[in-house]
Amino acid sequence: MSEGCGGPTVRGSGGGLNRELCRTFGHYNRHLTRLQHNLRETKKFFRDIKYFQGPTVFPVANAGPPGEEPPEQHPAPSAVDSAPAGGGASLQTGQLSSIAFPRHEEEYLQLTVRCHPCLLIFGQNCNAKCQLLNMLLGKRLLPTTKISSEDHCKRRRIRFTHGRQTRISLALPGQYELVHNLAAHQSSWETIPEEDLEIHDDDEDLAHQIAELEVTLNHTLLQEMDIVIAPCRGFQSAEDTLGEYINSVLPVITFAISEAELSTLDMNELQEIKEKFALPIFFFKVLNLGSELISPQNVETEKSSLFRQLLDLDYLSSNHCSCGAPSTDAKAQSMLVEQSDKIRLLSTFSKQVLQQRLVDAATILNIVHYRCLDIFINQAFDMQRDLQITPKRLEYTRKKENELYESLMGIANRKQEEMKEMIIETLNNMKEELLEDAANMEFKDIIIPENGEPISSKDIKCCIKQIQELIISRLNQAVANKLISSVDYLRESFVGTLERCLKSLEKSQQDVSVHITSNYLKQILNAAYHVEVTFHSGSTVSRMLWEQIKQIIQRISWVSPPAITREWKREIAQDAIESLSASRLAKSICSQFRTRLNSSHEAFAASLRQRLAIQVGLKKQKIFG
Repeated sequence: MSEGCGGPTVRGSGGGLNRELCRTFGHYNRHLTRLQHNLRETKKFFRDIKYFQGPTVFPVANAGPPGEEPPEQHPAPSAVDSAPAGGGASLQTGQLSSIAFPRHEEEYLQLTVRCHPCLLIFGQNCNAKCQLLNMLLGKRLLPTTKISSEDHCKRRRIRFTHGRQTRISLALPGQYELVHNLAAHQSSWETIPEEDLEIHDDDEDLAHQIAELEVTLNHTLLQEMDIVIAPCRGFQSAEDTLGEYINSVLPVITFAISEAELSTLDMNELQEIKEKFALPIFFFKVLNLGSELISPQNVETEKSSLFRQLLDLDYLSSNHCSCGAPSTDAKAQSMLVEQSDKIRLLSTFSKQVLQQRLVDAATILNIVHYRCLDIFINQAFDMQRDLQITPKRLEYTRKKENELYESLMGIANRKQEEMKEMIIETLNNMKEELLEDAANMEFKDIIIPENGEPISSKDIKCCIKQIQELIISRLNQAVANKLISSVDYLRESFVGTLERCLKSLEKSQQDVSVHITSNYLKQILNAAYHVEVTFHSGSTVSRMLWEQIKQIIQRISWVSPPAITREWKREIAQDAIESLSASRLAKSICSQFRTRLNSSHEAFAASLRQRLAIQVGLKKQKIFG
C-alpha cells in the first residue's frame, strides 16, 4: 500500500474543474446543514406545541432512531398537495393536524438532509468510466487499457472516499472491511492494479464477490462528496446499482461514452433508468485512447448521432444546448457534452441537480411554515375580534335577561289579585262538574259492600284521598294552564333572543370550557323561568300549584260515614272545594315564584360574569402564554 499516488496529470482535466466542483458541492453541503438545522428547529417547535396543547392533536410522523434505514425515496411533494386549505383560523382538530408534518413531507425532508451527494459514474465500458474518473481526480488512478468486452467484464464496484492517507481495501457496502491480501498492498503503485479491480471466478467466498473496492484518498474533491464507479454489466446492472444508492445518497449521475454511437445494450440500460428513476444524466464523450482532439467536422457528425439517440430516449429535448445554460424549466435537465475540453460543464450540471434538490426541500419546509403562520395569524385576528365582540354579546345577553326578569317579577308583584280571581273563577266554573265526577268515581283497590255496610277507617281514608286526588288533578290542570299562558307571550320576545345570543357565543368560541359555560347558562335559563317546559312534561309552576292544593286539602277534617254513597262522595268533594283558599293559594304561589325568580336571576348574572372572565383569561393565555 502506498502513502501517495503520484503520476502524470491526465490530459484535459485541469485544476479549474476541481475548484468548480468543490465550490458547487461545498455550497450544497453548507446549505444542506442549514436546511437540517431548520428542519430540526421546526420539529422541536411542533413538539413544544404538542406538549402544551395535549398529546392527541399533533400527529407528527416518527423519524425513527439514529442509524435506522431511511425511508424509501419519493419525489418531492408538490406545492399543490402541500398548500394550506382555506377556512377559519380557530384551532380545530383538523387545523391542528396542519401544524405538523404530513408523513410524506417529513419523510422526504428527512431523506434529503440525510443523503449527502455522491457522483455515480456509469458508462459504455470500463475504459470510458475509468478515463472519466481519472479526468475528475487529475491522476491516472485506474487502468484504461482493458481489452475484454463489457458484457464479459467483471470489475467490481469502486468507491472513492476522503481520508488523510491513501488506502485501499475490500469492504461490504455500508458494513465492514474484509481481510484480503490485495496486489496494491504488495508494492507502491501509481495506478491501481487490474487484478484488484476484478472479481475472480475461482473465489468461492460470496462476501468477496459482492464487496466493493474502497479507495481512500486525500483529495480536495472527495472532501465534499464520494465518487462511485458502477460495476460492469456482467456483474450487476446499472438499474440495480442505482437502486442500492438512491435511498442513501443524492446521486449525481454521469454516463461515459467512448464510441460514436450507443449500443443496443446501452440504450436498453438507459431506458430502464429513465422509466424507474427519471433522473437527469450527464453524458460525456471521452477521447478515444491514443487520439488527439477530434476535429470540428467529426464533432458535429458524432454529436448529431448521439444526440438523436438520446433524443429518442427522451433524455434530451430538441432545443437542447450543450453550452450549459440553465433551461427554462425549473427541473434539472440531462446534458450531452461531446468535447473533452468542455468537461467543466459537469460543474454546471451538478449545480442544477443539487440546487433542484435544495429548492424542492426548502419549498416544502416553507409551505409547512406558511401553513402554520397562516393559522396563527388568522387566529390572532379572530382572538382580537372576539375580545371586542364577546363582551358586547355578553352585555346584550345580560340586558335581555334583565328585561325578562323584570317582566316576570312584575307579573308576580302585580297579578296576585288576578291569580286569586282566576283561581276563584276556575273553581266556580268547575264546581258542579267536579262534584258530579266525584259522586260517580270508582275507587281503586277498595271493595265497597253492595248492601251499604260501613267499611274500615283505613278504607275511608283511602276513599277520601282518592276524591282529593281527583279534585287536585282537575284543578291543577285548569289553573296551571291559565297561569302559564299568562307569561307565555314572553317566549318569543325574551327567551328566543337569549337563546340566539347563547348560540352565537357558543359558535364563536370552540374551547371546551366555552361549551360548558354556554350549556350551563341555557340550563339556568330553562330552570329559572319554567317557560320552556310544558305542563305535560311536568312544569315547576304546575308542581308548585299541585303541592299547595294538596297541603290545604289534607287539612280537611272528616268523620267516618255509616256507608259509602253518592251523597257521601259529593259531600267530601264539597268540603274539599270549600276548604281551598284562593287568596292564600295565590299569595303562596306568587311568593315562591318571586323567590325562585330572584335565585335564578342571581345565578344567571354570576354565570355571565364567570363566562366573561373565562373568555378573557383564555384569550390572554393563548396570546401571551
